[in-house]
Amino acid sequence: MNGIVDGVLLTEVFVTLFVIMDPVGTVPIFLSLTAGRSTSVSRRAAWQAVAVSFFVIAVFAFFGQQILEYLGISLPALQCAGGLLLLLVALELLTGNEQEPTAAVGTNVALVPLGTPLLAGPGAIVATMVFSREVHSFPDFAAVALGVVLVHVCLWAAMRYSLPILRLIRESGVLLVTRIAGLLLSAIAVQLVADAVRAFIAGQG
Repeated sequence: MNGIVDGVLLTEVFVTLFVIMDPVGTVPIFLSLTAGRSTSVSRRAAWQAVAVSFFVIAVFAFFGQQILEYLGISLPALQCAGGLLLLLVALELLTGNEQEPTAAVGTNVALVPLGTPLLAGPGAIVATMVFSREVHSFPDFAAVALGVVLVHVCLWAAMRYSLPILRLIRESGVLLVTRIAGLLLSAIAVQLVADAVRAFIAGQG
């Protein structure tokens, strides 16, 4: 297998992206954002979010540096923007305003904030761009590609099988999970912004 895939690079890519994208940590956020929706809508949101995330990651893996340079956007700026967007979502979860729109929310939730910037966030994008620079042969390319695919399979499985949890904890449990998810998401958002500010101060922006 080492002749086809670089096993060391594959492990590094998978572990790094798994930690950054955190499939287990997306479960409470997914449950809170899809609360009150039918099973089919929630399942569709799960695979749509993963598809959007995979598409964004793939685009930035191939063209990320060129896109940012063309638009004149620095990585800290991208990170700060993602953090602010997540903070808005977190505030909605904490205040309970996220359940006001009920009609076409399913698809929108899959796109934003699930697909991006929660899954395909600045951290995952930057990590993928860094790994893409290490691709010098087909085994390297296969390792990075397979690592990205495996992480997205884990993400889909975590959200897909969070539905039995939803049926188990009922509405009161969803409310509790929603508040916890809002708190965790706000912490993630603040950390993203803080890291971006630190990078700006260090002169990387």
